[in-house]
Amino acid sequence: MVDQSQKCELIELFCSTPSSNVLNAMGIFLELVMKFTRSAKVCGVALVASLLFTPAAFADSGFYVGGSVGNAALSFKDVEFGSGGFDDTDSAYKGFVGFIVDMPVIDFGVEAAYVDFGAPSDVSVFDEKNQVDATGLSGFATLGMDWGLFGVFVKAGIVQWDAEFSLDNVSLGKDDGSDSAYGLGFRFNFSSVEVRAEYEQFDIEDADLDMASVGVLWRF
Repeated sequence: MVDQSQKCELIELFCSTPSSNVLNAMGIFLELVMKFTRSAKVCGVALVASLLFTPAAFADSGFYVGGSVGNAALSFKDVEFGSGGFDDTDSAYKGFVGFIVDMPVIDFGVEAAYVDFGAPSDVSVFDEKNQVDATGLSGFATLGMDWGLFGVFVKAGIVQWDAEFSLDNVSLGKDDGSDSAYGLGFRFNFSSVEVRAEYEQFDIEDADLDMASVGVLWRF
């Protein structure tokens, strides 16, 4: 900012007749502009940093609902499927509801979701198409921490899954079970709207199943 003494100095220099005084005044003016610009940049960076990384105070506790889309990967550990192993990915999606309790710095809650893992398929050495259609119902306990708009969270729980196996579009049977599940993610909070990216792993016996997704939720 230009104080009163500097304003008077500029006026006095501009009103003087020698051209050298005018040049000096222009130099002082440019120097003040540069100082103001640097100060504005510093303030802007500090403001953005404070919004992103300052620990958040109490937010509203309550219910939320949302959905995510992503990619699911499925492989079998020591079990042959068809005429060989199995390892493939497919598009996946989920819808979820939850309740969150906000406290200073941290929050905790519960979350339930319906997940469609898609229909991963693999072609064996004998050109046979092996396919698995899988869905699941999951329940998690969650723990998170926010720094301004940015936050992280982890969760652990259980998944009830159902799968149908087919070979060349001919059903080989179905299977189901309950296993542990866990995940972690990052989130950006914009008032009652939250954007999240997360990774989940479902610890199914004899299989590796995981899902990476991005989604949006609304708190109310």
